[in-house]
Amino acid sequence: MPAPVHRSVLLEEVLTWLAPREGSVIVDGTAGAGGHTKALAERVGTSGKVIGFDRDPEMLALAEGVTQELPVTLVHSPYSDAGEVLERLGLESVDAILLDLGLSSDQLHWRHRGFSFGNDGPLDMRFDTTRGDTAADLVNRLREEDLADIFYQYGEERHSRRVARRIVEARKLEPITTTGRLAELVRRSIPGKWGPIDPATRVFQALRIKVNEELDHLDETLASIPDWLKPGGRAAIISFHSLEDRRVKVAFRDDDRLNVLTRKPVTATAEEVAENPRARSAKLRVAERCPTQTGPPESKSRAKWTTDP
Repeated sequence: MPAPVHRSVLLEEVLTWLAPREGSVIVDGTAGAGGHTKALAERVGTSGKVIGFDRDPEMLALAEGVTQELPVTLVHSPYSDAGEVLERLGLESVDAILLDLGLSSDQLHWRHRGFSFGNDGPLDMRFDTTRGDTAADLVNRLREEDLADIFYQYGEERHSRRVARRIVEARKLEPITTTGRLAELVRRSIPGKWGPIDPATRVFQALRIKVNEELDHLDETLASIPDWLKPGGRAAIISFHSLEDRRVKVAFRDDDRLNVLTRKPVTATAEEVAENPRARSAKLRVAERCPTQTGPPESKSRAKWTTDP
C-alpha cells in the first residue's frame, strides 16, 4: 500500500476545539488516511483510545499504516453505526466525536475507484467496494426523471434535466461504464461558457452522494451524537458543501442537548489554503454536550453562542 497523499484539513483547529488529553476516548467517524486519527491518538496517551471508522477498506489500510503503536481501534463500518460499535466495546459514551465529511485525496487519486473524471476509470464511486450499487448501475438503470432529481438535489445542477436526457439517450447505444464517458456527456449537455469548475463536478458529486447515501448517514448520526457524548463532550464536524453544512448547522442549533461553540464556521487560514487548496471549502462546526440536559431533544428558540475555544 503506497503512502497516503491526503493532507488533513483544519488539523490544528480540530485539536484546539476538541482538546484531547490523557485518557480521552474519541470517535473519529471518518478515519480516512489516518491524519486526524493519528494526531488525536498521540494526545490521549496510553490510557486513552481513538476509535476510527471508515466504510472504505483501502482507506482503513492507510490509516492502519500511520497509527501503528498508537491507541487506535479501526472499524470497517459507517460512522452512523457508532452507537452499536461503542456498545460492543463496552463504552456508554465518549469525550469527543470528529467527522471529516470530505472525500479523501487518495480516493480521488485512485483511478480504479471512479470518484474523479481527471483520469478515466470504471464508474464505481462506492466507499465500500464490497457492497451496494455502483454509479454505473444507477446511471444505466434509473429513469430519466430520477437521474434529474439526483443531479438537482445532491449536486444543485440547474441543467439536471438536460444532462439526464443526454445520458438516457447515450446509454441506449452503449452502457455508460467509465468516468471519462460520463464526464464528456455532462460537458456536452451544459450550455454557455464554463467557469473555473468543470461542469461535470456537480453531477459526479451528486452520484457519489446517492451511491453512498451520504446524507442519510449524516442525518442519522446528527440525531444520535448527543447520546454518544459524555456531558461536556464535544462534536466537531468538517463539511465541504452546503448540503452537509446546512444540516450540521441546523442539527447543532436545534438540539437542546447541545451548546453551539462556533457561532460561524471555522475556516482554513490563507496559509493552509496555499499549501492545501482543498481546504478552501472546508467548514468546521463544533458543539458541546450540555452537562445538565438529559431529556429528549427540544427545539431551541435560539442557539447559545460562545466564540472562543
